[in-house]
Amino acid sequence: MLRQVLSRGLLRDRCVGVSRTGVNGVRYGVVGLHTTVLHDYHVANQGKMVEFAGYSMPVQYGKVGIATSHKQVRTACGLFDVSHMLQSKVHGKDRVRFMESLIVGDVEGLQVNTGTLSLLTNEQGGIIDDLICSKLEDYLYVVSNAGCRDKDLDHLRARLASFRAAGGDVELEIIEDHGLIAVQGPTAAKILEPLVLGGLGDLYFMNTRETQVAGVPCRVTRCGYTGEDGVEISVPNNKVVEVCETLVGAGVHLAGLGARDSLRLEAGLCLYGNDIDDTTTPIEAGLAWTIGKRRRQTADFLGAKIILQQLKEKPKRRRVGLTSTGPPARSHCPVLDAAGNTVGQVTSGCPAPSLGINVAMAYVPAALAKNGTELQLEVRKKNVTTTVTKMPFINCNYYTKK
Repeated sequence: MLRQVLSRGLLRDRCVGVSRTGVNGVRYGVVGLHTTVLHDYHVANQGKMVEFAGYSMPVQYGKVGIATSHKQVRTACGLFDVSHMLQSKVHGKDRVRFMESLIVGDVEGLQVNTGTLSLLTNEQGGIIDDLICSKLEDYLYVVSNAGCRDKDLDHLRARLASFRAAGGDVELEIIEDHGLIAVQGPTAAKILEPLVLGGLGDLYFMNTRETQVAGVPCRVTRCGYTGEDGVEISVPNNKVVEVCETLVGAGVHLAGLGARDSLRLEAGLCLYGNDIDDTTTPIEAGLAWTIGKRRRQTADFLGAKIILQQLKEKPKRRRVGLTSTGPPARSHCPVLDAAGNTVGQVTSGCPAPSLGINVAMAYVPAALAKNGTELQLEVRKKNVTTTVTKMPFINCNYYTKK
């Protein structure tokens, strides 16, 4: 598979292979993958490349272990390449109405230069994707998952065609000339402050701004996928390496997929395709908070009837957090009740470096979803006791107004 990428501002085709590495949940030795604009930078910095969502991505760097990298982000600051994610703009005077026909969030109620995590739903109430939608003065800025790119675009374009046929004024623009990096951790703001034009003091969680980072025009959004304070920076492709080198020179650690996965799991954040998918509803997934009050009243998003009925009557199953010791549970691990009956399965699981225990997410019957409930995990044909535990598993440190 060929991936058109921008390098030094010019389009070129690239087909790469990936090395074999030792991390659970990704594929090794796969050839013909998409690459991000930072691929050569990762390789030059001893990135161990694996397949993720059709892309060759670094799982870790050099001899720095995943647990060590995880702790660097929790105690200092890490830089992640998230350029594989889909960045887009929605233009037109009916852009808010169009977007609200697709997602559950209250876009109309957003202040300019703020955003929200929201869910793209289908007619059955399932989740097509999760995304961040930011409301700017003249357009909406949307960041969604790389693994859902094709189906998201098919869905958006089909809805766009019918919306425009009915007289709606809206246009979709795919951003191909910018990479995306995430800078996360308790020292992120201190390191970024002298590098960001205008500083970060009044850029609160889920706020976004066009500014300069190290003299480069960028979009900076105060958000992330780790539970720590930090930002995502949309950078012109021909300047991404320059910005990364400046940040690393200022003390930011390079971090890969391995740390990103354990960090987001400790923070109780879903991974699309594992913890949420086309068959899970926002209510089952514990994401009812993404549905704005006004949207519950208008009920004009796809799947609203099913989703709002579940909100009222409660779902039959729920996503829960699980903690355990001993061998860690991984995705698809069976969850058993006290009688030994299979009642669910793990969707994500790993050791939690910040906690010294194992954490996981799973879907179980609502009757077994109460915090403190003891269940069993079948790990390598042996049963391990686990406890339903409130998420997030760690205290999150988002930068919000006090």
